Amino acid sequence: MSLEWIDEHSIKAAGDVTLAKDQWRVDDIIIPVMGRTGVGKSTFINDAAGKEVVTVGHGLNSCTAKIQHVFCKCPGDPSRRVVLVDTPGSDDTYISDEEVLRCIAVWLADSYGQDMKLAGILYLHDITQSRMFGTMLRDLDVFRKLCGEDAEKNVIMVTTKWAKITANVGQEREKDLTSVFWKEMMTHGSTTARFDQSRPWDVMRPILANKTVVEAIRIQKELVDFGKKIPETDAGIVLYSRLKKVVDSRGEAIERLEKNAQDDTQLQKLGETENEARELLSLRKRIVGRQ
Repeated sequence: MSLEWIDEHSIKAAGDVTLAKDQWRVDDIIIPVMGRTGVGKSTFINDAAGKEVVTVGHGLNSCTAKIQHVFCKCPGDPSRRVVLVDTPGSDDTYISDEEVLRCIAVWLADSYGQDMKLAGILYLHDITQSRMFGTMLRDLDVFRKLCGEDAEKNVIMVTTKWAKITANVGQEREKDLTSVFWKEMMTHGSTTARFDQSRPWDVMRPILANKTVVEAIRIQKELVDFGKKIPETDAGIVLYSRLKKVVDSRGEAIERLEKNAQDDTQLQKLGETENEARELLSLRKRIVGRQ
């Protein structure tokens, strides 16, 4: 099916990146690297490649706005390649979370259409984060829905930035993650790893040792086999319901301001909230209309 399917369903946009047929080989070990913006995906990939092949963000701005492919020789078997797929993360500086999901979905649908098999998936988490905030929980939920329970056995949850905290604090947070937030994934076969910048390939060792591949993750089946639009997929439902809640909350705020606005400051706040609501509605219509 490949890109013909994507074009027919109008989910591909100008600038989308996919892996062309002449760019990959059947024996390639293909590993998408996912996670929120700023967790260290690009740093991990550069360390695995042994040089800077993707730009790393050091400030407030994100640097990965599109899918990027990095080809590395497989340790222990130089005849094979490991293809690391650097993906944009949620909470991105320049693109919405809905657009991030669309870009990743396009790549996954195209790879599935070409009968390209994933060897496994890495999901990176910043261990310096003291709490699992609401947006982080939502992103984890979107990721799990994107993969589906059957594919979670091929997922490695990778904690990063251990050098920035004490070992005791990191271990306590890791315990919370595995016993609470990642517990169900672990029962489905997901494993964990710590990213040590001096030994990035240790993280991928279980994937490299595993001779099986992922036949398909949930969103690939939903898009290609079942012909769903992205907002109709399990991952899309979680994400788009959040956008609807934000739009609704802005509408409620506008109603309150309209009733109580009495001075210039309140009127200015009303105008700003109305503009924000219009932008969110426009975004929702554009995305849903395209998909």
